[in-house]
Amino acid sequence: MKRSKWRHRLPHGLCDPVLRSWLTEPDSLTARCQRASSSFRVRLLRFAKGAALADEAVEGGVGRERAWVREVALECDGVPVIFAHTTLAATGNGRLTRWMSRLGNRSLGSLLFAYPGFRRGAIEFLRLDCRHPLFQRAAELSAVAGELWARRSLHRLGTQQVLVTEVFLPDIRHLK
Repeated sequence: MKRSKWRHRLPHGLCDPVLRSWLTEPDSLTARCQRASSSFRVRLLRFAKGAALADEAVEGGVGRERAWVREVALECDGVPVIFAHTTLAATGNGRLTRWMSRLGNRSLGSLLFAYPGFRRGAIEFLRLDCRHPLFQRAAELSAVAGELWARRSLHRLGTQQVLVTEVFLPDIRHLK
């Protein structure tokens, strides 16, 4: 897979205001999901060492080396609404590595937005199609036709950084 063209702005053609509001949410998606549903849970799908994706080789980011990869489904009222893919360089053994290994079915977002040492980089956006590996993984959770929108941002804690990518599933449109 070649490097995808992540953008710092959403194109004007994205007309669905509900999806746009989720994509541009500046705060925790976990907190917003909790407010938008009567029951919320994080379901751990995978946490293991693996290769970072080609388009995760961002400047100052993870690169193509071995990384810790964590994938979860964020579910509102029993329905998957967001597929989250997180990559942390496997080199080094700081606080972030220890915290990630202990999260289990808890939200990384609750940590990223609660701990005062985290700094979040710019949010980038990409429309995924069936050729992108994250589209393929997200499509296993929900009936998907065509394309899915994703966003990502780099979070730093001291010398460590974690790249968080969130893929929005079709049922996100039922939440406010």
